[in-house]
Amino acid sequence: MRMIFGLVLLVGIALAGGAVYLAKDRIAQYQAANARAQAALAQVVATKPVFVAEGPLKYGQKLTKEDVRAVNWPEDAIPEGTFATIEELFPENTDELRVVLRAIEKDEAIMALKVTEPGEDTGLTSRLERGQRAFTIKVDVSSGVSGFLRPGDKVDVYWTGRVNVNRDNDNNGDVTKLIEAGVKLIAIDQSAGGDLNEATIARTVTVSVSPQQVAGLAQAQSTGNLSLSLVGAEDDTVASAIEVDQRALLGIASQEVKAEVAQEKVCTIRTRRGAEVVELPIPCTN
Repeated sequence: MRMIFGLVLLVGIALAGGAVYLAKDRIAQYQAANARAQAALAQVVATKPVFVAEGPLKYGQKLTKEDVRAVNWPEDAIPEGTFATIEELFPENTDELRVVLRAIEKDEAIMALKVTEPGEDTGLTSRLERGQRAFTIKVDVSSGVSGFLRPGDKVDVYWTGRVNVNRDNDNNGDVTKLIEAGVKLIAIDQSAGGDLNEATIARTVTVSVSPQQVAGLAQAQSTGNLSLSLVGAEDDTVASAIEVDQRALLGIASQEVKAEVAQEKVCTIRTRRGAEVVELPIPCTN
């Protein structure tokens, strides 16, 4: 009898130990799973709805509700000027639609700077800032940077022409001078869209300038040739006054100065003739 009781006691102790072991294992698994869940929650990024393009949108295309869809966008990375509600993008108080000003790719956020206001004109007037005017410059393959210009680019404008300061001066000649720096292009030929896929040899470019600059460019274009130099997208330097003429380019001016200095240099010897001292010019030797 005692033997049976001892066996039952041993079996009970073994079962209790196994139960404790299984419980500890389950608790450890639960704690690990809970830790993973907490880590996953910590990595969750807060989002807000933003409207993006359902497909590619071209310049001049009218924007409809079928062209957009809402997606959850990371709150800390939402671009400025996006639309969060359908009412912002398509106001209920008007039936006029927005028009695309710049090419928009699929899944790209719709931003205010890339579309017009509802019913707004898409012409150049919408591209001009307050106090600015549009002025057109004639260009060709050489003066127009080989067709690599796009609306929105910035260029330096150089004038090449003849300066007649003194009509009796034989030194008058062609001069190239920087007359405007960092001028913004708003149209190439008759296109104000920036979605040109390849280099196009333009005949004209339109720039956004002040009225005073318009007068200067008009005078420069009527008296000489204008050439454009493309400014880098990230270039924030300001070009200084630049002027080059033929004589300075070829170094003729410095050579003439040296010749004049050599011509002015005269050597003499003094000779006494009785009570008179006479100076006689002789060749100079170095």
